[in-house]
Amino acid sequence: MSPADRPLVLLVNPHAGGGRAAKLLPRVENALDKRRVAFRVERTRDAQHAVEVALRGADLGELPVVISGDGLIGIVGGALAGTEVPLGIVPGGRGNDLARVLGIPLEPEGAVEVLAAGNTRRIDVGEADGRRFLGIASAGLDSECNRIANRTRLVHGRFVYAYAALRALAGWKPARFTLRVGEESLRFTGYSVAAANSRAFGGGMLLAPNASLDDGQFDIVMVGDAGKLRYLGNLPKVFRGTHVENEEVRIVRASRFELSASRPFELYADGEPLTELPASLRVLPRALLVVAPATA
Repeated sequence: MSPADRPLVLLVNPHAGGGRAAKLLPRVENALDKRRVAFRVERTRDAQHAVEVALRGADLGELPVVISGDGLIGIVGGALAGTEVPLGIVPGGRGNDLARVLGIPLEPEGAVEVLAAGNTRRIDVGEADGRRFLGIASAGLDSECNRIANRTRLVHGRFVYAYAALRALAGWKPARFTLRVGEESLRFTGYSVAAANSRAFGGGMLLAPNASLDDGQFDIVMVGDAGKLRYLGNLPKVFRGTHVENEEVRIVRASRFELSASRPFELYADGEPLTELPASLRVLPRALLVVAPATA
């Protein structure tokens, strides 16, 4: 069955984006009604409930559509990986980075147009210790940034991640990271390691500007030691992707690797905690169908 012919089950996280997803729902419903698209709405209680609803809907021939942020999109997308059931996306979070990279409009009416067109593409899915993700998994200073961002309610939109970076940087001490890629071990002291399946995180930061969603490999971004003022001064470059020209930034590509650090860190992806280091990461090539514009 073509995605355009499937009835939709809308998975709405009422708390996503500080309540933004719930506020967008009437506009989504109105746009779908105008196009005479069959749908039903499920307000999710938690991630597990969302996965259950998505899988049950898939069994009924429905197309699961997540109206939320990257966190829930990644969780539901990970659950659908390996099936032939597409994932629909209506951006409803703070960062909405996967939608940006896929070319899905951030406004609900534009996102509904994409759903109605029914074009799909296959993308890779990342996995860390068996936990799946769609965007960028990172640890180190990024662990603290994510923790702060998830607790912040006074700053909104893409600015929350810049605010969190400033807060995290104040008390940061460099860590020692070890990566095992095949038979090679890479060791460095610095700020962070990221396994990038996608180009962007943190509300439009192009951490891995050359990463591809369907090439079967991570762009592994390592940020080595540099003064805090230099790190701070380079933050604006991340939104343009030009930070990769700095000597303290190194990128290697691999389909799997092992990551450990000199002190405990949580590995975060799509804004959510996945696992603790040490961790084993791999790419599941082209494992997920998503409804997206024909060209991003």
